Order: sequence, then structure tokens, then C-alpha cells
Amino acid sequence: MDRVIFHCDCNSFFASVELLEHPELRDRPVAVCGDPKSRHGIILAKNEPAKAAGVRTAETIWQARQKCPDLVLLPPHHDRYGVYSRQINAIYYRFTDLIEPFGIDESWLDVTGTLHLFGGDPRALADRVRREVRESLGLTISVGVSFNKIFAKLGSDYKKPDATTVITVDNFREIVWPLPVTDLLFVGRAAAKVLARYGVGTIGELAAFDRQALVELLGKQGGQLWNYANGLENSPVAPAGRYTPPKSVGSGETFPHNLTTRDEVRRGVAMLADQVAVRLRRHRMKAATLQVSIRDPNFRDICRQRPLPAPTNTARELTRAALDILERSWKSGAPIRAITLTAQNLVPEDEAAEQLGLFRPEEPLRRERVEKLERTMDAIRAKYGKGAVYTAAQANDRPDGEEDGVPF
Repeated sequence: MDRVIFHCDCNSFFASVELLEHPELRDRPVAVCGDPKSRHGIILAKNEPAKAAGVRTAETIWQARQKCPDLVLLPPHHDRYGVYSRQINAIYYRFTDLIEPFGIDESWLDVTGTLHLFGGDPRALADRVRREVRESLGLTISVGVSFNKIFAKLGSDYKKPDATTVITVDNFREIVWPLPVTDLLFVGRAAAKVLARYGVGTIGELAAFDRQALVELLGKQGGQLWNYANGLENSPVAPAGRYTPPKSVGSGETFPHNLTTRDEVRRGVAMLADQVAVRLRRHRMKAATLQVSIRDPNFRDICRQRPLPAPTNTARELTRAALDILERSWKSGAPIRAITLTAQNLVPEDEAAEQLGLFRPEEPLRRERVEKLERTMDAIRAKYGKGAVYTAAQANDRPDGEEDGVPF
């Protein structure tokens, strides 16, 4: 029997939650945005009227208002979004305990084993889930129904808002293959550029491409994407409450002013590396690859990555690697508006053993000492607050209002 997987995606989630508090704005173009004074003035979410006017997520407020002068801007309330996210997942739990959140506003559900309890019709059950969310919370969701997680997510994106799309073993070639390759989960801009050079613009063209050639072009990811395009993805939906290790861990920051000096860049990178390292240790994971994304004041982005000498979860090594990437790919003194560090190719700590090198046998021991030091910092922060201790490189970049701490 084919699996029955739902992907449930809240429609314009942040904006929809805000409009519950402002029903008088429901028919007007509305967007949720960050704080322009902190240079976080980008669109985080928009409602359907704003979308119809051409407003896009992640563009600047200035760009959005050029398209839609009557756009109403609302500040975000992230705590409120968390509350509604938990309430929505509680509704999903009425139908299955196999629920895997994928961000705050979307989740996969495996209803294979419970479908017979609700009539046995996948589309009818998806419509029922949509109806219960709408009637209980006043929010709408779109649901993709398929035999694997990748196609289920494509289905939830296929028709919005408040819609159900069913993608089956029999019809996926007609529905999925004509779609742009960028619609496929995990096909980013870099992969899309490589594929475009070889004439791959749709998911169907990706499916027809030679699998081994894709592996040679994109590495392991190439074979994975070929499987996705051909409907061969079969990863399980994690049961509700079961820990699922992350595929990557990242942290980004739009800085209050452009970074132009080496010292400013070093402090910004050190702050982000510390945040990423703390999260890696919390998940008991280490990163084998580091990606650095840089944005200039004109919103031009570059993205570079490199393998690390050995899997790590320490801020010191992530900082060193990030600065090396910046040194090689960014003109010294050119202003930087934002930086994002992303730890990739994660491996569990207990599988990240490192062999002693012939010429530098002390290196793994040094890494172990640094890791112990940073774990000690974790413990101090857990007890006395995150501002209780910090690295010297972060001395001028602690959040306003943090209590004085001790620099390591």
C-alpha cells in the first residue's frame, strides 16, 4: 500500500495571525515587517491583497510600497505565532501522532495507519483537516496529499490559499514534472544555476537527467534531487515529540550599520559563529561544512562554502573558517550589510571522531580542549544568563541591556 502523507502549510501565517487582531484590515493589503530603524525593514509576510499587488516576502519596505502605496504595515509578534503553531499542531494530532513540523507554520502528517478511521478517502480527510483549522482558529491552510514528503510539500504549494492538491503515483508526472526545478525542495539558487547550464529548467528535465552525471555535478545532493524528481523519496514522518536532528544550523544578522573594517567584520562573524556553535552543541552535532552568505548595501548577495578541516561545533573554528572564506571572496573594505553563517553536512558528535595527524598529532587534542572550554561557557550561561560570559571578540557586540560578564 502506498503511504498517505499530508503536508499542511498555513497560508500567509504571520499576516493571518495579525489580522485576527485587526479584522477591519482583512480586505486591505497588509504586510508584517521588521523594524526599519534596526535595518530589519523587510517584508516577513503578506496577505492575499498585498500579494496580488506584487508585494513579495524578503523585499524591502521601500520596494513593497513602490508597488503598493496603500500597504498597511504591522510589526511581528513571534510569541503569538508560536502559540498558534502549537494549537494548529494539536488539531493535526486528532488525526495522527505521526507529525513532523517543518518550520513554525507547516508540518508533515503520515495518515497511512489512521486513514481508515476517517472514511478512507485522502482528499476528504485533507478537506476535513482544513475545515477544522479554519473553524477552530480562523486560519486557513493548504494541504498537499501524496505518497512521499517531497511531493506532499509540492502539493501544498501548488494551489493556495485554503486548497487541497492530491499528487499520486499515477498523476505526478503530469502535475510535478512541468513545474520549475526551483519548486523542488532543497533546490537552491546555486544548484539551479548549475542545472540551468545543462538545460535543466523543470523538474521533469531533472528527472530525465542522468543520475550519475548529477552526482558528478552536485555531489551527493545531485543523486538525492534525482530521487526526489522521480518520486523515490521515502523518508519517514517523525512521530510527534520525537527528536529529529537538524539538517543544518544557521544564524544571520542584518547589522545596525554597514561593516567596513576588518575588526567590525571579525566581531560580527564571531558573534554569529558563537550562536551557531551553541546550537550545534545543543543538538550534539558537528559540522563538516560551513557556508557564508554576505549581503551588501544594495542587497546583492554572494554565497560561499568550504569543507572544514575536521567536523566541529566550536565557535573558534567556525570563526576562523568564516573569516578565511570572507578573506578569499570579499574585497577588503567593501561594506557588508548582513552576514549569515550556516553549518552544513552535520554529523552526530559520537560519529565525528578524528584521527591523529602525522605532522600535527596535537591538533585533535587542541580541538578537544577548545570544545571543553566552550561547553563550560554553555554551562555558565545556562546558570547565570547568556551575557554572563563571552569571547573577547564579542566584547563590543553583546545585545543592549545584557548584564556585564566576563570575557574568555
